[in-house]
Amino acid sequence: MRKTLLNKLILGACSGPFVFGILIFLLIFVAGDLLFQAAKLIIEQGVALGVVARLFFYRLPEVIGLTIPMSSLLAGLLGMSSLNGGSELIALKSLGIPFTRILRPILFASLLIAAGGLGFNETIVPYASIAADRLMRYEIMKNQASAIQEKVFLRDEQDGKLRRVLYIDELDPNQGLMSGIMMHEFDDDGRLNRTLNARRGMWLDNQWWIEDGRMYNVTKEGEITLLLRFERQRLALRLSPEQLQRSTRRPADMSAHELWSYIKQAEEIGSNLSQLWVLFHLKLAVPWACVIMAVLGAGLGAYRRGRSGGGVGFGISVVIVFAYYVIMSLCRALGEAGNIPAVIAGWGPNAVFMIVAVFFAWRVDRI
Repeated sequence: MRKTLLNKLILGACSGPFVFGILIFLLIFVAGDLLFQAAKLIIEQGVALGVVARLFFYRLPEVIGLTIPMSSLLAGLLGMSSLNGGSELIALKSLGIPFTRILRPILFASLLIAAGGLGFNETIVPYASIAADRLMRYEIMKNQASAIQEKVFLRDEQDGKLRRVLYIDELDPNQGLMSGIMMHEFDDDGRLNRTLNARRGMWLDNQWWIEDGRMYNVTKEGEITLLLRFERQRLALRLSPEQLQRSTRRPADMSAHELWSYIKQAEEIGSNLSQLWVLFHLKLAVPWACVIMAVLGAGLGAYRRGRSGGGVGFGISVVIVFAYYVIMSLCRALGEAGNIPAVIAGWGPNAVFMIVAVFFAWRVDRI
């Protein structure tokens, strides 16, 4: 009974700030970015209000995904500050309850939130981002912004079976050119049986031609053998540059599962995919950052002396979140350049802030 009451006390103190954090951070993102973009489209380009409303709706899930770790930090910080200011933490410590026990319901709740956030980012966010990108490109900009696209991805499915996967490092639909082509072909059982890569490709006489490439055969045992080298060959792709542009997907719009499947296939022929590996680890690391942020916020809230308003806690949260994204951007740049392993580039910021969170939790028990 006492354990249940303790859990209710702690979660009750943190639940309100968490909801408040979702709303306030969402309002900041919406007011600072989405509404400004919407107003610019309506005033400067005369875009219909209904189209702008659809764009706003499609962009919203991505923003919500970003606010979850921030709100977890604010929830832990304000919740523990409230209990600390009201002397509840002092009373709990006088009963011999360590801070690690107080953290237990926060840790459990943040794990559930992280799992939910990961599922949200894997299902809703990718499709909403694709819809927003296509709406912006083909209905609002009328294909005016269709310059070079980088790292595009296409899945060719027939009768519900995956037949081919095409990856293009750079696609210029206006010139009918592409470079860094990689294609995997699958049999009826979904097994990878052939793969090819080519340095460049061009659209000539209503068909794609690729140059300076190699074709490999993949056996059932997973062995890869070189079939042939070619200087020029027709690519079995019926899509025109415009159709290809509409059908392809950016890695940023893929789920982590889709990205992992493609990377593992591409690695079999020795491709350099450091940028995609960094993106994959970031897609996993960012949702789980809410666990670290919740623990860090709780440690900071319990460590700070006296009662302070929500404005101070919000300001501290903004500074911490800013520091997290600065470190994340630095690690990402180093990882994409190959200076550090992709796993460190993706999970390094979480590891750094986890050390800080553990330090404050350890200090609280020794105050």
